[in-house]
Amino acid sequence: MAKKGLLLGLMSLFIAGCSDDSAFGPGQWLDLTHDFSSDTVYWPTSDPFTMTVVHEGVTDKGFYYAAYKFCAAEHGGTHIDAPIHFAEGRRTVDRIPLAQLVGPAVRIDVTEQALKNRDYQVGVADLENWEARYGKIPASGIVLLHTGYGRYWPDRVKYLGTDKRGEEGVAGLHFPGLHPEAAAWLAVNRNIRAAGIDTASIDYGQSQTFDSHVILMSRDIPAFENVANLDKMPPTGAQVIALPMKIRGGSGGPLRIIAYIR
Repeated sequence: MAKKGLLLGLMSLFIAGCSDDSAFGPGQWLDLTHDFSSDTVYWPTSDPFTMTVVHEGVTDKGFYYAAYKFCAAEHGGTHIDAPIHFAEGRRTVDRIPLAQLVGPAVRIDVTEQALKNRDYQVGVADLENWEARYGKIPASGIVLLHTGYGRYWPDRVKYLGTDKRGEEGVAGLHFPGLHPEAAAWLAVNRNIRAAGIDTASIDYGQSQTFDSHVILMSRDIPAFENVANLDKMPPTGAQVIALPMKIRGGSGGPLRIIAYIR
């Protein structure tokens, strides 16, 4: 019933906007999503986002009409990794329960460490230090890792460590991520709903085996990647809604992720 109440409350916020009598009281919406365009950052082995015009202008019947089509890989821009992305037999993106995509969020700030070391991995000590200051990460919470690399979007060299394409580009990736030991700690000790990060992958750029992906997704925990505006998120007190494109059987997809901050 608590989850149902939370979902209904968040739906009422969509309808009411930021009013004082909303279900959560006065607050504001924060968009955590990068827009999709030709500048959107994709993995070096993926094709870029493209959008073409189907029609734009006044029709022969006298009214204005605009329509476009786009082409995009599942995993690029602000997007979700569904559990099946790295765990055979786990949930596809259309099978993730809505309640798992909505909930209280915490922002763990490691910008000082990560901006000094492009290969920094958020460790258990970082999580414990955060809890010592702010309290225990809530059960079934959404954990967002703020490395500071969102400030570099969409500069591929600064954001990814390289602007090269293909396997040469993959070899040149250098950006922070979540250490596998910390991924296990969050999954087992805090039973989180989802994890997110303001880099291109929940694993750091030089990972060869993507262990943090495997650990989380083997437990049906999705990851949100290329999350925007985490510098504007408070450490606690936000509610997050992360709704992906509902692709049947998909291993991920474009994500519109927002936060309500009181």
